[in-house]
Amino acid sequence: MSGLEIERKFLVRKGGAFKSVAFSNSHIVQGYIPAEGATVRVRIRDEKAFLTIKGKSDDGISRYEFEKEIEMDEARHLMELCRGGVIDKRRFLVRSGAHVFEVDEFYGDNEGLVMAEVELKSPDEPFEKPDFIGPEVTGDRRFYNKHMLKYPFSLWRDSIPEDYR
Repeated sequence: MSGLEIERKFLVRKGGAFKSVAFSNSHIVQGYIPAEGATVRVRIRDEKAFLTIKGKSDDGISRYEFEKEIEMDEARHLMELCRGGVIDKRRFLVRSGAHVFEVDEFYGDNEGLVMAEVELKSPDEPFEKPDFIGPEVTGDRRFYNKHMLKYPFSLWRDSIPEDYR
C-alpha cells in the first residue's frame, strides 16, 4: 500500500465497552528504525509482518504512507535495528457507520491508554463516532506511538481526564 494516510485519533472511555462490539482483534508489537525526516516502523501483527514508512504531517491529520508486507524473519532482523524499545498493544476493530475504528489498548509503560483511530478519504469526511469515543487527540504528539516510546503514558497519564486513563 502506498499513498496519503488521512486519520483522526481519539481517546477511548475506560471500561472496555469497545471490546463487546469489536469484530476482530490482534496483538501488535512494533518498533522504529531511526530515520531523518520520516518514520520507519517494523510491525509484527499476529503472524504477519510489515515495514511502513511515513512522511511528516503538516496538519496532524494527513501524511504520505508506504506499507509493505515482509517475511517474519526479515521483521525479526529489522527489529534489531529499532531503538527505544517496542510498542506492545492489542488492536480491536469496530464498525461504526461506513467506517472501521481501530481501537488500541496499550501494554507495558503505556498501560491504561486506549486510543481509537479512523482512516478517512479526506480530512473533512463525515463519520459516526461510537459511544465509547471521547476527545479528539489528532495532532497531539503525546499520542504518537513513536513518541510514546520515549515519553510513555505512565509519565503523563494524570494530564488527561480520569474517564480516559
